[in-house]
Amino acid sequence: MRGSRTPAVRPVTNDTQKKARALSRHRRMKVARAAHTTLVKVDQWSRGDAVPADLATALEAAAKGIGPKPAKK
Repeated sequence: MRGSRTPAVRPVTNDTQKKARALSRHRRMKVARAAHTTLVKVDQWSRGDAVPADLATALEAAAKGIGPKPAKK
């Protein structure tokens, strides 16, 4: 059985990436527009996939600025 002796490689995500993953598609699109990228790149970044460092910092800043939709009263 191949690979039975090595542990699984799992991407490590931070709190901002987890928060971005929980956002709706519309909110993720707002993050993408703020970072001047595409929705695909936002989804890849939130999963922990490799993206360029400058794009990752832009996405981090954009995701911090956009939060979840406010609850109705």
